Amino acid sequence: MSAIIDNPFAITGYISPEYFCDRENETAELVGNITNGRNTALISERRMGKTGLIEHVFHRPEIADNYHAILVDIYPAGSLKEFVFLLSKQIFESLKPQGRKFIDRFFATITSLHAAFKLDPVTGAPTFDISLGEIRQPETSLEQIFQYLENADKRCVVAIDEFQQIARFSEKNVEALLRTHIQRCRNTNFIFAGSINHMMHDIFFTISRPFYQSVSPMTLGPIEEGKYVDFVMKFFKNSNMDITPDEVDSVYRLFGGHTWYMQRVFNEIYSRSSRRDPVYNNIPVSALDNVVWSYEPVYKNIMANLPERQKEILIAIAKEGRNAEITSAEFIGRHGLKSASSIQSSVRQLMAKDIISKDAKSYSIPDRFFALWLQMAYGPGAFLKEFSTTLIPRA
Repeated sequence: MSAIIDNPFAITGYISPEYFCDRENETAELVGNITNGRNTALISERRMGKTGLIEHVFHRPEIADNYHAILVDIYPAGSLKEFVFLLSKQIFESLKPQGRKFIDRFFATITSLHAAFKLDPVTGAPTFDISLGEIRQPETSLEQIFQYLENADKRCVVAIDEFQQIARFSEKNVEALLRTHIQRCRNTNFIFAGSINHMMHDIFFTISRPFYQSVSPMTLGPIEEGKYVDFVMKFFKNSNMDITPDEVDSVYRLFGGHTWYMQRVFNEIYSRSSRRDPVYNNIPVSALDNVVWSYEPVYKNIMANLPERQKEILIAIAKEGRNAEITSAEFIGRHGLKSASSIQSSVRQLMAKDIISKDAKSYSIPDRFFALWLQMAYGPGAFLKEFSTTLIPRA
């Protein structure tokens, strides 16, 4: 039975296939990797739709009926101990619907975490209640987790989101440790999803690193423009709301097909259109304006904590959109910047903070709303060509 929701443009997680746009080829590729025993490195920009794709694949009958599917986000983790905590807790949560027998088997194998197994005093339901300080031997716990996966009653697929974080762990041997366990685990396939391109490529495609040539690489790009336009038009038409293909297309091009940002804007447009309030003129423009400015306190806080040189280069990149030659004399002169060496130093620091990113040819700001806010607050740039006459910077 399909889920019934008020707003079809999901921004907080996967709902059902009805509200999931396209990705047919990517779905087939990822399902094929799993069913054929291949581990996958799924790489894309942040919020392009990696997690939604994984959840969509996990709901496919060929996966849901034949695998224990586990998705864990390790973005908050900074150590092996935190990784073990997040992974074991997510396995526990995935077992809860299957009953007490599966949970008992879990803790019978992972004896180092047995203290985490408790019963809720009110409901009697099993709970996972352990503090980080109680994980005293994370390497032992990790080994036991892999033992559990290896001896599970059916095959497992484990998706580790934001996998590049392992390169930032305080311990230096995590990649080698994980690679050793994964090589020995015959009953589980892994999806390593990551959003910092250069870090993921370093992990999986550098000869000297443990994970070299251990995965099938998969890059997730934008949804095809025509299919996304049709997807949006369908929901507005079904609800007897007005929006034109050109308006949908302009939002698509503004964000370069970046999934979550488009969904967030169309979620707002759909909400405003459903009110049928005559005070809203030019709904797509006012919706975009409202969404971007709603994040202003966050962005002001980011800017307040940056040195002046970093602010200057950040605003310059926002205005350019993407620019490969950030140290060129033309770029420096156009934005009134200092020396090329000063720019390079600021760029390194901004990349370390994940505020900007770099692909093979260019630098950009991964948070598309942040890039737009910078243009609105400090002067219009490339991203606002179609909106610069209607989105007025606020004092």
